[in-house]
Amino acid sequence: LATLDPVKVAKRYSKDGVLLPTVSDTPRTDFAGIEDYFTNFLKLEPQGEILDSNVIVGHNWAQDCGIYEFTMGATGKKVKGRYSFIYVYEDGEWKISHHHSS
Repeated sequence: LATLDPVKVAKRYSKDGVLLPTVSDTPRTDFAGIEDYFTNFLKLEPQGEILDSNVIVGHNWAQDCGIYEFTMGATGKKVKGRYSFIYVYEDGEWKISHHHSS
C-alpha cells in the first residue's frame, strides 16, 4: 500500500486471487477488479497497522487473521477492521490468494 500504486498492489494477489474489501460491496475476483478497488482506495493514502495477528504456515500456503487499523493520510480518518489473508506460493513468490476485510 505504501507505494500508492494500484498495479503494484494488485500484482501481490495470485492469478485466482479474491478480494472482499471493507469499503466496497463488490467482490473482486480478477486482476482488473482488484486494481480498480485499489485505484480508489489508495487515493485516501492509507497507512495500516496490524493490532492483532494469528499466523498459521503450511506447505506452500500461509494464513494470517486478525485486526488492523488504517489511518487515511488524505483525511486523518481511522478505520479499524477484521482481516483474513490466505497466501499461496505461486511462480516462485508468495501471493495473496484470499483477502477478506470487514
